[in-house]
Amino acid sequence: MTVAGLAALVASGGFAIAFVFGFVGAKANFCTMGALSDVVNMGHWGRLRMWLLAVAVAVVGASVLSYAGWVDLSKSVTQRPVLPWLSLIVGGLAFGVGMTLAGGCANKNLIRAGGGSVRSMVVLTFAAIAAYMTLKGLFGQWRATLLDPFNINLGERGWSDQGLGTALAKVAGVDAKLGLAIAAVVVTIALLAFVFKDARFCANGLQVMAGVVLGALVVAGWYVSGHLGYGENPETLETVYFATNTRTIESLSFIAPLAFSLELLMLWTDASLHVTFGIASVIGVVAGSAAHALTSGSFRWEGFASLQDLRNQLFGAVLMGFGGVTALGCTIGQGISGLSTLAMGSFIATGAIVAGSVATLKLILWKAESE
Repeated sequence: MTVAGLAALVASGGFAIAFVFGFVGAKANFCTMGALSDVVNMGHWGRLRMWLLAVAVAVVGASVLSYAGWVDLSKSVTQRPVLPWLSLIVGGLAFGVGMTLAGGCANKNLIRAGGGSVRSMVVLTFAAIAAYMTLKGLFGQWRATLLDPFNINLGERGWSDQGLGTALAKVAGVDAKLGLAIAAVVVTIALLAFVFKDARFCANGLQVMAGVVLGALVVAGWYVSGHLGYGENPETLETVYFATNTRTIESLSFIAPLAFSLELLMLWTDASLHVTFGIASVIGVVAGSAAHALTSGSFRWEGFASLQDLRNQLFGAVLMGFGGVTALGCTIGQGISGLSTLAMGSFIATGAIVAGSVATLKLILWKAESE
């Protein structure tokens, strides 16, 4: 197959996966920030269990792909042997605060945009600008100068990656593949035990189905970019990953791809830029959500409720753009895709995102009660 053909295969695969993700996410009202809000404000854990079920399914699927040798997850950005702990913490906290002020993470805003939310379109635009600034602009200089130098170089200690399987292999002296299997089994059992201990969640077929499907779609993303899209470039004879912005294996993530989507639109005539897996996935989520909204009759144009709402959401969007790039991912990029690789940094980033969101939710609740 030609280079253009392989790139088209990966991009179309990303679109198809994200289309289903957007459709199912819209149908099940999937939103990590919303799930945390349910817990903090109402003590309801249903949507959070749906998210954790998706993580468990993704961990199983990604581990099987890696164990079988079909993909090399150690090549993913989240698995690099340099652990930028301060960037992960600061970026995660910023993203958690930002998604709460913006009324949802990047994924949720993409879903809302497909359902007719002009508000989400504006939020996504500002998030994309901030993300691009963090990749290549002013925010990026701050990140590279003030945050990224604080890291732990595991490669210097003989680690091939930062996965829990590798950590277990180093500590216990077992084979790396056995370490991966043990880590995956322990994490999956712990997650599933928590998810299914609630009878009300078990009886909610939609949420159970959504959790399984969304987790499986992340696994499909690893397969498309890391197996179908991995091969020898017939023009250079180099073995490469086709049609990914990171030039390596990717699965679903939405902050950096928003920035690359904006770049492609602004520099459309630049022959070096093409639709990638990430860009296609951004389009796919919006299209899938739109398909659900149109078929269910739920499509509605929506704007900002007030000037204060506009101010809060734009500030949240900027924090999301900065935080998502700095933390190497969002609630999907780190919170499902990253966690599926069992990368230690993904646990740090996801924990920081949750902490930032919960703290902001509690502050908002306290202010409302005070008033």
